[in-house]
Amino acid sequence: MFQPRHRRRRHLALRIATPAMLLFLIWLVGLFWFAAELPHRVSDPDRATDAIVVLTGGSGRLTQGLELLSQGRAQKLFVSGVYRGVDITELFRVRRESPDEFQCCVALGHEADDTRGNAVETAAWMREQGFASLRLVTANYHMPRSLMEFRHALPEIEVVPHPVFPPGFKLSDWWRWPGSAALLATEYSKYLVAWLRTAVSGAGQ
Repeated sequence: MFQPRHRRRRHLALRIATPAMLLFLIWLVGLFWFAAELPHRVSDPDRATDAIVVLTGGSGRLTQGLELLSQGRAQKLFVSGVYRGVDITELFRVRRESPDEFQCCVALGHEADDTRGNAVETAAWMREQGFASLRLVTANYHMPRSLMEFRHALPEIEVVPHPVFPPGFKLSDWWRWPGSAALLATEYSKYLVAWLRTAVSGAGQ
């Protein structure tokens, strides 16, 4: 005996909605896990590395990288993801730093336009320099995905995380802050995509 059409439609909608809701709940639990795992402090601030790598795109990153360089934490500073046509003098002018003090020890990368590109660009520079370790400077919410991409692209290089903490990003009770919640949800989704891509590419090697 056939079911009425409206009942069949409702049954089909339920069959589609149930796995979708389950996937959303899994994603939501993962989001809270992701937020809980974000760094709240710099765990190893005094350790020296061969290089400091700063990923452009957020406040405080370049300033922190220059400060680390001036403290002798590394031999050179590499800034990845700089807009084409921007040179060191202009970059330091924007950041109100003296270019003369750092001209010899700072290199700019212009090829990267995303985190994966940062890792690939940095890998080429690190191998060219013959360096074996780097301190990675980026925002705390961006650090998990950055570490994944860098360790995938530079498996032979030691990567020391050095998170910075943007004042506009509220990690504590982030769900109460729409801007921070949206940023975190976007970053977590990108993290999942990067994780899947690196897992698949790793399995194919």
